[in-house]
Amino acid sequence: MANLPDPIRVVQLPDGTYTYADHLPAPVQPVAPQVVHQHIHQAPPDRTVQRIALGSGIGAGTVAAGVYFGPLLVGALTAIAANLALLAFLAAVLAWGVVSVVKSIGGPEGQAAAKSLGKARRGRKAR
Repeated sequence: MANLPDPIRVVQLPDGTYTYADHLPAPVQPVAPQVVHQHIHQAPPDRTVQRIALGSGIGAGTVAAGVYFGPLLVGALTAIAANLALLAFLAAVLAWGVVSVVKSIGGPEGQAAAKSLGKARRGRKAR
């Protein structure tokens, strides 16, 4: 019998409804004020532009756009640069392949064309 829980009590509230006694709100007790220890840290160095922007009166929306679209712009430009590098590499490989084929198949005319093409390239580099 000592292990059994306390019997549930039903009480009538002032408005006439019934409720369980364990669902009643706890009485309000005075609470001592809590001491909050706040540590102020310096802003990270990569937020310099945002701090300057906020200090000069630019709105928070502009700062948020800078924080969001800045890395997005860097990512887009990086992707564009990678695509252009790949296209340049493909153009160089294809040009080398065409010159090699013209040299090997073209006979004396192909070799003369390849020489003149090489001279034209060297002439442009010297300018």
